[in-house]
Amino acid sequence: MPMRRSRVSALLVIIGLIATTATASRAKDDLHSVGVNPQTLKFEPIPNMPTCVTAAILRGNPRSEASYALLKFASGCRVPMHWHTPSEDLVVISGQGTLVMKDGGPPLKFVPGAYASLPSHHMHQANCTRTCLLFAMSDGAYDIHYVDAKGDEISLEKALAQLAATTKATTTKKGTKKK
Repeated sequence: MPMRRSRVSALLVIIGLIATTATASRAKDDLHSVGVNPQTLKFEPIPNMPTCVTAAILRGNPRSEASYALLKFASGCRVPMHWHTPSEDLVVISGQGTLVMKDGGPPLKFVPGAYASLPSHHMHQANCTRTCLLFAMSDGAYDIHYVDAKGDEISLEKALAQLAATTKATTTKKGTKKK
């Protein structure tokens, strides 16, 4: 139980730090507090994202300004390599998976309390092996740009097709018996 209590404490400290840091980027709604009841959250599809990812907006309008949201990734969900114009901060609340950075840094394991700060135009991809819930903060209007292995921008459909082909090739390679 002490281990769980320290994890929860660490998660609360991280979320507090993000909120404190983000205060400087808030534009117009500083004059009122916001409280959200988890039972009233509505998770909805995100434009130009795989259908296995949904979001509940906590504050702001992601189409036009900085925002806070909860992101839910279904079990087995994979988001192909991409980047965003605004910087993005993520805190894992629950689930398991990984966040892989194109710059070759070590993958971040999605476990409760894990944190990632992704600067503007930083290429990354995510996958969840068990349903994931993340707190996400974006410092500007949300967008997403998928890229191929060379870093050239491609459509979501092409990115998903490439991801499926890579997965199939990896699965076939692992399942092939040597004679």
